[in-house]
Amino acid sequence: MRKSRLKFAFVKSNRITVPASFFSMILGLVGLGSCWRVAAKIWHLPTWIGESIMLLAVAVWLLLLVLYVSKWLWAREAALAEFEHPVLCCFIGLVPVSTVLVALAIAPYAYAIAVSLFVIGVIGQLSFGVYRSGQLWMGGLNPETITPVLYLPTVAGGFISAIVASAIGYRDWGALFFGMGMFSWVALESIIMQRLYLLEALPKSLRPTLGIQLAPPVVGCVAYLSITSGQPDTFAQILFGYGLLQALILLRLLPWLLKQPFAASYWAFTLGVAALALASLVFVERGMTGMMGVLAVLLFIGANIVIGSIALGTLRLLLRGKLLPPSIPAKAA
Repeated sequence: MRKSRLKFAFVKSNRITVPASFFSMILGLVGLGSCWRVAAKIWHLPTWIGESIMLLAVAVWLLLLVLYVSKWLWAREAALAEFEHPVLCCFIGLVPVSTVLVALAIAPYAYAIAVSLFVIGVIGQLSFGVYRSGQLWMGGLNPETITPVLYLPTVAGGFISAIVASAIGYRDWGALFFGMGMFSWVALESIIMQRLYLLEALPKSLRPTLGIQLAPPVVGCVAYLSITSGQPDTFAQILFGYGLLQALILLRLLPWLLKQPFAASYWAFTLGVAALALASLVFVERGMTGMMGVLAVLLFIGANIVIGSIALGTLRLLLRGKLLPPSIPAKAA
């Protein structure tokens, strides 16, 4: 009996303290699944691959959601410490944002459920985005805590909501969400760049968050394409070009970024990687040829390699019992 009680206590104190950052897995998986959906249309690839990735994303989302809710029920101190942390709190915005993406995954099969999840996710991401932005507007932010995770509550939330709103038939709402994401990105980019340029280098544990830097231009490009139609215009290509620049800078920094052992935090790269490939695929789907066709093939292959490698690395950590990061001290903020 004593042994079983000890086991239960271990489960309560460790197994369910899943960090909100783990929901970035859903962003990467749904992004890759979306790439396969478009690739299946333009290159006649097997449709079951993309749908299997989407099914995996939904299953992982359900598991993480149960564990995250359990964290608030049974490990409230850890949940509050994360909520009050100046950096990690922004990842909480991924919980409703991933819910919006799950709506995209299941929309072809259960439209009514997808719309319900979309509404719940949008309300959640708007609520958290407004709350977190209000905190920032009051000032007092330590410059050392400024990282690209600041994009998550409003920029990622706005752009992803625009993409999904358009996909389920609410393009007018998609335009509103695109505006929220676009101008939040413009406002935050200079602040984040100033921190990266002028202050000390990010510590090794936070360097994977630079992967988020790739996401705004390319997710924004996909969002813009979702609220427009016809041949991609110059603005869409401008967004894509800036995304390519971010990707090249990250490639140049790769040796510096990989100085720490592999961790689940590298999922931060996957949304941008998937969106970069997806944007090029949508360009081809909308009639662009030439160099864009070549780029679409290369970026699609690259997205599969990067996200597949991170997924395999995560599975390896899970099997070795080393997936969960250390607990956050109660007064980390």
